[in-house]
Amino acid sequence: MSTDTKQVLTEFLVLSTQRDSEAAFRDLYALWHHDLRRLALVRVEQPHAADEVMAEAWLAIARGVRRLDDPACFPRWAMRIVERRAVDWVRRRCTERAHSAVATAEVDRLAPANLHPSEPTDEITALRRAVAVLPADARELLHLFYDAGRSIAEIAAILDIPVGTVKSRLFTVREILKQKLNQGIR
Repeated sequence: MSTDTKQVLTEFLVLSTQRDSEAAFRDLYALWHHDLRRLALVRVEQPHAADEVMAEAWLAIARGVRRLDDPACFPRWAMRIVERRAVDWVRRRCTERAHSAVATAEVDRLAPANLHPSEPTDEITALRRAVAVLPADARELLHLFYDAGRSIAEIAAILDIPVGTVKSRLFTVREILKQKLNQGIR
């Protein structure tokens, strides 16, 4: 489905949903769930967590879609909801992760293991490994720009940051990836 077709269909479904059409909301869910879940998965990094985030996000979308003034804004608006729910999930799990990191560090200290992967044999594998070691926010930025095809302005609206900051961060992430690929992933 082309981007323009998807946008027009989205606007129609939002308007129908705002007129209390449950079928339109189900179709809107079917149209956007995969893209929104991928965004959540990029942020929270765990499939079960992404499902949890999506349940909360779709509930918020269902409650708020009737108040959405411009149906054309649905993709950015929904992605922003998913982003916020993912951040909330990460914050709730922060303490748990801190304890896990302390335990892992203690295990590594007591029984070090050779965990360095061998050098990638092809460029795609090398790039995937380089992206995998980036922080979650950098991976999310790459996902929104390259995988989800969002514009810089849309990314700025989704992440609630200035357009210039999005451009700067994309440039920085690209430079980091170039360095990692030139040096080998560490």
